[in-house]
Amino acid sequence: MDRRGFLANSIKTSAILGIAPLLGNVLRAGAEPTNVSIRIHPDRKTRQIPNDFVGLGYEISSVAKPGLLAGGNRPYVQLVRNLGASGVIRVGGATSDNASFVPNGAAKSLPKGTVVNQESLRQLRSFLLAVGWKLIWGLNLGEGSVQDAVEESQAVASIIGDKLLAFEIGNEPDLFRGGHRPKGWAYSDYLVDYRQYKAAIRARLPEARFAGPDTAGSTDWVESFSRDEGQDILLLTEHYYLGPGGSEASTEEKMLGPDPKIASISKRLEAISSSSHLPYRICETNSFYNGGRPGVSDTFGSALWVLDYMFGLASAGAGGVNMETGVNHLGFISHYSPIGEDSEKCFAAPEYYGMLAFAQGSQGELVDLDVEQHAVNLTAYAVARNNKQVVLTVINKDESRDASIGIQFREGLHRASAIRLAAPSVQSKNGITFGGASVDPDGNWKVARQENVKVIHGNALIALPASSAAIVKFDQ
Repeated sequence: MDRRGFLANSIKTSAILGIAPLLGNVLRAGAEPTNVSIRIHPDRKTRQIPNDFVGLGYEISSVAKPGLLAGGNRPYVQLVRNLGASGVIRVGGATSDNASFVPNGAAKSLPKGTVVNQESLRQLRSFLLAVGWKLIWGLNLGEGSVQDAVEESQAVASIIGDKLLAFEIGNEPDLFRGGHRPKGWAYSDYLVDYRQYKAAIRARLPEARFAGPDTAGSTDWVESFSRDEGQDILLLTEHYYLGPGGSEASTEEKMLGPDPKIASISKRLEAISSSSHLPYRICETNSFYNGGRPGVSDTFGSALWVLDYMFGLASAGAGGVNMETGVNHLGFISHYSPIGEDSEKCFAAPEYYGMLAFAQGSQGELVDLDVEQHAVNLTAYAVARNNKQVVLTVINKDESRDASIGIQFREGLHRASAIRLAAPSVQSKNGITFGGASVDPDGNWKVARQENVKVIHGNALIALPASSAAIVKFDQ
């Protein structure tokens, strides 16, 4: 393909159609945009993005907070429903290995010593019914007992019912050594404990399903677990963060730059998944651990990061991702939390908008793209829907370079429209819009501004300012 010729022709065609003048209205005054060319191959499908790919992760202490994860919390329900009709809530975290289930006790939401009761579980059940999502529930392997886990799993299974997807046994057991377990603790020791817990639970709940090993980042544990338990688990799970929230190195540049570490991990997980015929899920993740980095994890940059991150994992064959939200194991609302909480109210934080954009742009089968760019930090993904629509998501994570994007595809698609993810700047915490609208206090969102994109002979042109993203839908 002569990409330079294609791009020149695209821009020439756009000018004829009257698209070129639009660039001056969208891009910054006086800025010279960088030319980018994208060729979409709708016939070269790579993988289906699962309907329940999107997920949220919670410390168990969030479940103990009365009225938070409850069907009656209408704004919170709406915020989750905006992210998809199907999804997965994962309850666990570091607090789960210091928590207990006391059927008729008083619920306590604490970094250590959280207590959940039957009413906590009933409220969670009402929440799951209201949003239509399913549940992964983490059991206390760190400081609990087998009998405690049996009693808790029975209560969870009885109350949550068909909304229960699987149990996990222990949170990040690869970090137990020197803490919950002796310094010599290893995978083989974990496997013995896991099997003891599983056998006791199965004796009471023969149909119980499990996921694991829920490691902090020991992919070798995941590989071993797939061999040892692969015939008896529902999915493989691992966690991922870019780095520590308290580090001076945890910068916006790191968040928005290339991440070779997750690329390597996801490639290995994809191979493990393929050989074991088991899906893998990054079931606890976000930007920087220990609650994120203030001024980085809570800005519009996190929306661009999470949109690219989720598409990247989907492209690497992940079965799903659970973005950690709410109160963390240190007892405060994480800076990275996509759903914020303030004075007993919940709201869409900056990162939420990236998840919302992913929900709008990811329904379908991923297809191949050819992308040619020049010194601009830009990524693109496309999905095909029923051979009648192609949806292109383009993310410009560059702070200084606007892009003029020429798009080419088959001529059968001749109508197009675009909605944008934008904010005053990449550091913005307010004023964020998607489709020209912000999420209202009741959790509602709908497109307020949609741009028509002219298409001729399979060519289109769209301007994408620095630090923004766009979703372009092409129809027959």
